[in-house]
Amino acid sequence: MLLPGHIAPNGKRMEKSRIVEALGEEGLRLPALLNEALAANDRAKYLFTVLQVAQGHADHPGGPAPELRAEREAAGLAAAGFDDVAAAATKVGEARYFMPGVDRLCARLHVEVDAMLAPLEAADPDAAGFAARRTRLAAEPWCDEDDCISGEQIAALTAGGQGGADTVHRLVMDMHKALNALQARIASETIDGAHAYGMAEGDRALVAAFMRGVNRTAGLKFDHPGLGTTATRSGARLVIQNDIGTTDAHVLVVHVEAARVMLTYTDVHMQRLLFFQGLFDAWRVDWEDTLSRTDRSMEDGVYHMCIGTYAAAGAAELEEYLAFLGSRLVFLIDWNRARKRLRLLLPKKEVMELLKWAADNDHGHMAFLRAGGEQMIFDSLAFVSRAPASFGARLDDVLGRAAAVSFMRYVVRTCAQGLLGGRPEGLVRDEVRAELVSFFRSAQESVLDIAAEHAAFALEIAAGTRDALVNAGSPSGAEAIARNAQRAKAWEHRADELVNAARAQARQSERARSYRDLIEEADDIVDELEEAAFHLALVPPDGNGEAMCASLRPLAALAVESVQEYLKAVETARTLHRGSPREDTQDFLEAIHRIMTLERRSDEIHRASKALVPSLPGGFGALFGFIECARNLEAATDALMHTALHLRDAVLGELVVQ
Repeated sequence: MLLPGHIAPNGKRMEKSRIVEALGEEGLRLPALLNEALAANDRAKYLFTVLQVAQGHADHPGGPAPELRAEREAAGLAAAGFDDVAAAATKVGEARYFMPGVDRLCARLHVEVDAMLAPLEAADPDAAGFAARRTRLAAEPWCDEDDCISGEQIAALTAGGQGGADTVHRLVMDMHKALNALQARIASETIDGAHAYGMAEGDRALVAAFMRGVNRTAGLKFDHPGLGTTATRSGARLVIQNDIGTTDAHVLVVHVEAARVMLTYTDVHMQRLLFFQGLFDAWRVDWEDTLSRTDRSMEDGVYHMCIGTYAAAGAAELEEYLAFLGSRLVFLIDWNRARKRLRLLLPKKEVMELLKWAADNDHGHMAFLRAGGEQMIFDSLAFVSRAPASFGARLDDVLGRAAAVSFMRYVVRTCAQGLLGGRPEGLVRDEVRAELVSFFRSAQESVLDIAAEHAAFALEIAAGTRDALVNAGSPSGAEAIARNAQRAKAWEHRADELVNAARAQARQSERARSYRDLIEEADDIVDELEEAAFHLALVPPDGNGEAMCASLRPLAALAVESVQEYLKAVETARTLHRGSPREDTQDFLEAIHRIMTLERRSDEIHRASKALVPSLPGGFGALFGFIECARNLEAATDALMHTALHLRDAVLGELVVQ
């Protein structure tokens, strides 16, 4: 029943319900009232938005005039009269506002509330106490007669009713839930799971297209509630509503008129709203600016709304778009919980990219949560490393960022495919654990690859110096020694780049840090060998220097042999693991012990070369070059021994924990 002075929201619609009632067609009367009520709900929410925007504009004047066209059109209103209430609002006192036309707005709001109440009363006279609440809320004026309204009155209309206090907005939300339930009860038909009534010609194909998308991905929510769909014809528009989740402000309403689809989406989480919009990158959806609304009954007291419009080129494209839209809704369920769990494993940017990838590839995130979420990963880390994960350490700290993202894609895909395929959750967790082992080895092997390449440069420098000494007596001996010094400097520079690469890898992978230390220690080998090549260039290869070169040849040969054994040990370590043939482990340990033996021989030869110094002829420069070259070659073999022992401890340690 309309109160005196109230304006009907749509005279033709109200008249239609009266005509239906007069004809005695009770079966049609309730659906007609329900259609009017659902449309009234959209208009009521638009009016709440106008009041909130008007208050904000008055509190902070000087900004651009509020633009509410998208919200108004989504509510099915063509006239822009109420938009002016927000644009002209001013503050005239402490918590008091002048809003031209606010009396008309409040009168219209009365009408919309009554229109929502009508089908509930028709279906059940008690209507869960809605009529009594409506009467209590109307006992106090909703605004003043002079186009003024107080902040308290605005709150009584638009607040969400926190703390048990009742408000008009709370009443509207509660009646909307009851209307959805009533709509499902009176639906005249079911279209692929959607409760539908009042369908016009062509509507069923569109609802079926939407439900084709919903049903294609609905299994990814498992036993989580949500995705219930209702559809009805409201005037010139087909209206589809989907129950995404359980929160009041998480709503999707789709209006289809001709080949134009307008979706209205509200959410308490701005990040999820932006994520939802990002799912339509491949479609020509025109998004209006996202608007934020204050409602303290919602999480953080704010909810957000966006409107997206898509114009299809034809009937086939329209159905394709509706199917795609329906298929995306499952990826909104528990999205924020998944985001928070994944933030314990990956950086924020990578988490958002992973969730987008999971939706784009129809894997979703619910299976990951169902299989154990982040705890499944932490348990797997503890199993693989034989130690609990460090507090606060993320997966990218252990594996490196790229490897962590790749691994988590495997986890999300495996959980979805496994649980949908009926595999036990325990089996899925074991598959994740096994995959993590391979990622751990990949991180280790990546640094060992760098170590092998670094050792190869050491071998090039050592072999170059040995060959230069062997050919020192030839006519081109001096030129060969000088050229070797230049090459050694270039190789030493490239070896330094590998050390930096190992450091970068270790920053991304905690497991690789022991091997980073190994390469940093091995860099002393390269430095000493390059210095030996430099100092050799100070020794003339003929005349007085010939005896010096002859004394240095055994040291250079031992350095080459030691580096060869070290390179052999590194290459063996790259493939060594528990279960490897015993011969492989024996070859590795023999190479280490061979390096230790060569270091002792090098030390003896170095002592002998130092004993020759008093008897060697030549100038000070040649003698200095000889002494330093000999010292560098011996220091290189000494550094090789320490590095080899480091490698032995690291590899044996890995074999113990595997």
